[in-house]
Amino acid sequence: MAELRLKSVRFRAEREADWLRLEALVDKAERGSAASLTDEELLAMPVLYRASLSSLSVARATSLDGALIDYLESLCARAYFFVYGARTRALDRIRGFFANDWPAAAKAAWRETVASAALTALGAISAYLLVMRDPEWFSTFVPGGLAEGRGPDASTAALRATLFDTHHDQLLSVLATFLFTHNAGVALLAFALGFAFCVPTACLMVVNGCVLGAFLAVFIQHGLGVEVGGWLMIHGVTELFATMLAGAAGFRIGWALAFPGERTRVEAVGAAGRQAAVLMGGVLCMLFCAGLLEGVGRQVIQSTAIRYVVAATSGVIWLTYLYAPRGGGPALARG
Repeated sequence: MAELRLKSVRFRAEREADWLRLEALVDKAERGSAASLTDEELLAMPVLYRASLSSLSVARATSLDGALIDYLESLCARAYFFVYGARTRALDRIRGFFANDWPAAAKAAWRETVASAALTALGAISAYLLVMRDPEWFSTFVPGGLAEGRGPDASTAALRATLFDTHHDQLLSVLATFLFTHNAGVALLAFALGFAFCVPTACLMVVNGCVLGAFLAVFIQHGLGVEVGGWLMIHGVTELFATMLAGAAGFRIGWALAFPGERTRVEAVGAAGRQAAVLMGGVLCMLFCAGLLEGVGRQVIQSTAIRYVVAATSGVIWLTYLYAPRGGGPALARG
């Protein structure tokens, strides 16, 4: 034991100066940032880190003092993040998300997005045809409490009032709030349930389309198809697009789980999950924008033509932003 203690003392005496210098540099960087280090200190840190890592390896191999091993492990772990870790500011990360990460994730999931759009359209067309043929189908797709006063039995004047008359703003607010809440809930569930081999996500996309189709059928039956289209699309372009992207995120995870390819399921799902998480971050931003558009469209813009212009403009903006060619994105969104 005396000989082992002597070796530990000599070992520490020969190398402790480097450890203390590395610790001082790490403390300085943690108090501020890597930018607070001088050029000389930045060049010295990797050298000192490797020397400390070598000391740790020797200490473990020769069973030196346990406290010394713990100290070196902690020091090397702290230094690792400054030598090899990503050192980006929060503002840079946010900028990178909007400039590259989100658009790259959307491009990578374009097939899944097309599938979500097709399923939504299938549900909308099916519900529209059923309600047009038999209005009783409306209650199947839309909750009874929400349809009160705005179902197939409502008069044309009452339905028109919900689209334009500010005196009926409270009724319209209920309808708009339901649609927004419904789409937001569908978006989150479509993502969360994607792991179940895509089946729940696909069902949610169809159901979401059914609600839209049923509402359109009622207004079209009363000759208000153009008007309700403008009212819905002013925020619906953004809202429905966000829901489809959420469905794409769910499909991404479910497909990777079902068909991992050459990778293990854990690896495939992990990669798909990272892409889907980025995509869902963008979906939340889109839902926030949809809420703003819905509020402005409902309370301020009363012209159907202008509503369509706003809807078309928002669609062009989203498509251009997410899918227009740009520089290579990060590895996270590829593959």
